[in-house]
Amino acid sequence: MQSNIRPESMARITTPEQANAFIEEQVAAVRAQVGDKKVLLALSGGVDSSVVAALLIKAIGKQLVCVHVNHGLMRKGESEQVIEVFGKQLDANLIYIDATDRFLDKLAGVAEPEKKRKIIGGEFIEVFAEEAEKLEGVEFLAQGTIYPDILESKDGVKAHHNVGGLPNGMTFQLVEPVMLLYKDEVRVVGEALGLPHQMVYRQPFPGPGLGVRCLGAITRDRLHALREADAILREEFDKNGLAGKVWQYFIAVPDFKSVGVRDGKRYEGWPAIIRAVNTTDAMTATIEEIPYALLHHITNRITHEVEGINRVCLDLTPKPIGTIEWE
Repeated sequence: MQSNIRPESMARITTPEQANAFIEEQVAAVRAQVGDKKVLLALSGGVDSSVVAALLIKAIGKQLVCVHVNHGLMRKGESEQVIEVFGKQLDANLIYIDATDRFLDKLAGVAEPEKKRKIIGGEFIEVFAEEAEKLEGVEFLAQGTIYPDILESKDGVKAHHNVGGLPNGMTFQLVEPVMLLYKDEVRVVGEALGLPHQMVYRQPFPGPGLGVRCLGAITRDRLHALREADAILREEFDKNGLAGKVWQYFIAVPDFKSVGVRDGKRYEGWPAIIRAVNTTDAMTATIEEIPYALLHHITNRITHEVEGINRVCLDLTPKPIGTIEWE
């Protein structure tokens, strides 16, 4: 297993030639590590897990078992998209598990962000362990860990579900072929692997999903409101040419309400906080300026179409000092 410290001599991957050299190196390393055993991969459909899936398919083919766990914290329509793209179009060895109730029951009443992350990460491993028991020859767990995950966990910025959240006694050995890469490098490798451009440049989505954007203790009604508001934001960014311009954009909904007016009556609702940032390596981030006319339109849609939301706010904090995610 490779060291989790990136060598100073390791050149930044920016060209197809560098990406192909990296792929050849990792294919050989994975084959040497795995042999004839099977590997489980958490396939969220995000950039990192998709690139890892493509790389492992190239290395070990059907020995890879892709598991998509719907933990109830996905964005609107996301699980359906994963099934369509990977299960049907790419013919991956895909297992779909709807574990919504299992995850949300475990998270009920848990407000502390790090505890939420570790519950989600630990539950993921439990789900995979159960799937492994149904299969023969599974000894490895593949993960889309990238280098900022390692650095931020090491420095105590936050625990990542695939770095600090694994329970004691885990029986899997880890396969983490892109763990020394920054996000921009992962994208270059993804295109070299032949993945669709729109998939490789898809907006990043954290492993804990909406669990770290439904701030504080998660409730199903607030989670639903968050999912709907986030879908409106993404739809409007797509329609107005911002989807390819902004690296990451999402809604966060905190666990408090304010007074408003709706249909001439007092209406208490949650605020929806818009965050839109640009970055190349996820270690620093700048704020993307959104036209005010579009902000007004998004605000109007969210406050009128989403039950439970009565205010829309804009987060203008760069990283540092604020992290990209709120939790």
